[in-house]
Amino acid sequence: MRSDSVHILGLWMNIGIMGIGMYTPSAREDSAYIAAQTGIPEEVIREKFGVHSKPVPGTVDTPSYMGLQAAKAAIDEGGIDPADIDLVIWNGAQHKDYPCWLAGLHIANELGAVNAWGFDMEAMCGSMIAGLEVAKSMLIANAHYKTVLLVSGYRNGDLIDYTVPETSFMFDLGAGGAAMILRKGFEKNILLGCAFKGDGSFSNDCTVKVGGAASWPMTAKEIDQFHFTIDDPEEFKRKLGERTMPNFFGVIRTALQRSGELVDSDIDYLAILHFKRSTHQYVLDELALQDQQTFYLEDYGHIGQNDQVISLIEGLKQQKIHPGDTVVMVGAGLGFVWASAVIRWG
Repeated sequence: MRSDSVHILGLWMNIGIMGIGMYTPSAREDSAYIAAQTGIPEEVIREKFGVHSKPVPGTVDTPSYMGLQAAKAAIDEGGIDPADIDLVIWNGAQHKDYPCWLAGLHIANELGAVNAWGFDMEAMCGSMIAGLEVAKSMLIANAHYKTVLLVSGYRNGDLIDYTVPETSFMFDLGAGGAAMILRKGFEKNILLGCAFKGDGSFSNDCTVKVGGAASWPMTAKEIDQFHFTIDDPEEFKRKLGERTMPNFFGVIRTALQRSGELVDSDIDYLAILHFKRSTHQYVLDELALQDQQTFYLEDYGHIGQNDQVISLIEGLKQQKIHPGDTVVMVGAGLGFVWASAVIRWG
């Protein structure tokens, strides 16, 4: 059995990525600004945190707007009519334009995807990869679906307070949108295997304590508390230290195995989320990869589930990705979810 194909109506048929797109706002914060706001030396922001600058939202840059711009770019690259889209999956952040609101259907309407229905889903910063798995599964399961749009917008930086030191690992959060178009029977950029790992013991460790149903209604005094906090920073750090890297490498290697018994040495390009610089280098060393086999997002920061698409676009722009390459996408999201996908590019 070919591991990179699905069996539909007696035929082998691939699921391929026919278009990708991204959008980042023009407004930016640089390392000097972040240093001034946090009291952390600028050299530490640049060298340890790995942030030279990052995009931040302007007045028009709602999550749906940013996702919409990325979707338009993906549609242009794919050369399709929006009316060809059967399904729109929003896999951006829960922090959207409005609470309890379907961003995906709004975007479908704005695009003119008149034949599409849609739904919103999230696995935090693993959402784009989870979206790939969900889209592939739905394309396999439903003979009437041919084209799926994954779309994301992210500005969780709104929920970060630079004066809260225990959440400093999220001081790299930027803003932007990303989108991918998947098509059944498309013989390029074929989605192979995916793998995921969840650990719900992290679910309440790092949260926004106000504004949700657990503490409703929100009072006027709580508005200044509308940001991420950590109840027990030392315990949170301990658990991350014990579990993050084993699970991170675990999903990569499981996704490779599910993609035709591939191994670390088969990786040609790693589309990885933004980590602090030392962790990024640790990952490359563990997988025996070189700098030219990835892209470090030092001028983007961490834009949530969009990081992998941004890395793909930059990798293609810099000619780091070539036809036939094995591309591995990997991310991780609060809660905690680790996610990886393998694509045979070109």
